[in-house]
Amino acid sequence: MLAVLGGNKAVKRAHPELFKWPIITDEDEAAALAVIRSGAMSGTDITRQFELEFAEWLGTRYALGFNNGTNSLLGAMYGCKVGVGDEIICPSITYWASALPAYALGATAVFAEIDPVTLCLDPHDIEHRITDRTKAIVVVHYLGHPADMDPIMEIAKKHNIKVIEDVSHAQGGYYKGRRVGTIGDVGAMSLMAGKSFAIGEGGIFVTNDREIYERAIALGHYERFNGEIQTEYLRPYAGLPFGGYKFRMHQVSSAIGRVQLKHYDQRIAEIDKAMNYFWDRLEGVPGLRAHRPARDSNSTMGGWYAVHGHYVPEELGGLSVTRFCEAVRAEGADTGPGCNLPLHLHPLQHTVDVYGNGKPTVIANATRDSRQPEGSLPVSEGIAACVYSIPWFKHYEPEIIDTYIDAFRKVAMNYQDLLDSDTGNPDYIGGWNFFKHSPVKK
Repeated sequence: MLAVLGGNKAVKRAHPELFKWPIITDEDEAAALAVIRSGAMSGTDITRQFELEFAEWLGTRYALGFNNGTNSLLGAMYGCKVGVGDEIICPSITYWASALPAYALGATAVFAEIDPVTLCLDPHDIEHRITDRTKAIVVVHYLGHPADMDPIMEIAKKHNIKVIEDVSHAQGGYYKGRRVGTIGDVGAMSLMAGKSFAIGEGGIFVTNDREIYERAIALGHYERFNGEIQTEYLRPYAGLPFGGYKFRMHQVSSAIGRVQLKHYDQRIAEIDKAMNYFWDRLEGVPGLRAHRPARDSNSTMGGWYAVHGHYVPEELGGLSVTRFCEAVRAEGADTGPGCNLPLHLHPLQHTVDVYGNGKPTVIANATRDSRQPEGSLPVSEGIAACVYSIPWFKHYEPEIIDTYIDAFRKVAMNYQDLLDSDTGNPDYIGGWNFFKHSPVKK
């Protein structure tokens, strides 16, 4: 009998050791303590070393550390010359930082559909959204899954548009054998404590383009906007940050980042082994599908951040994903329905005047009204009913993972027992900031 109906749980006890992240050792603590004791918290020497090592790891010419991932994306947009009256194209299903920094630059975001399988930007929904004001396509490797970069890069090249990869969910992942973040013109990412590459708080971007790199320095890295700058039109203005921003990474974070980088590939390889074991054992269970690249694609999920699965209610008698997740949680396995809510439906994208322009910020500097109403992106607006979170296993412990597998399988195989008590999905599934706040229709 299902636990939600009075039966015994599949997962008998909690296993915090299986999920603890990041892995902090004496080496991390010593690195952080050395910064504190030296008084070098606000310096750049350790951060510059971290940048060199990070760029070498990914095989890029440049890396630039930021105080958070949001500002790394802002720096990337400015580096790509996104400015007043310009547009970026971005998926609607993503964390808000993938798009909103454009408004600080006087630009606006035009949202595109996601592919229902990868949950990343749909290459087939990009080209018809391009105008003469489009400066960049922001590609999000959402929930760790690499986006389909080849056709996106072809479109960008055809229209002479920059590509910004948001790698906040997928550090260390591969797309067809190439590291995500190194395929577009610039790859930007968060390194905050909840991510798979976790350094405390921080962000970083990587690029092979010196101009993009130096424009980002000019925007918010005042102490590095100096005589070392090579981009000719920037050199006469060195000294003050163009944006009036200070984006410097805290050196406790960069010190920890240097240590984490040494072990990162090994640690995410174990996560990859554990997560693939989970999905392999659920292969063929009705209603449940893995969200991961095909095994023969030479693509990987990196650290599997915010890992989710596909839900097919038609195979489970129409059982709502909400009721399914309730039953799985009762079995002792953490899960929840939905994902990020569609950004194009938030009031900020329609009515909010952030900067006192006398009109909504989304169109304040625009040459057209690009606001997108409900119904304009049906895949994005309906995807929350078809996805759910799964436990993020950090270690390969098959005997323990088996109990979590049993929880999901048990509910799926006994779905008929839940149909009579299913009240359906609520109007709101997911959240703006992560996955649990709910202010918009599904």
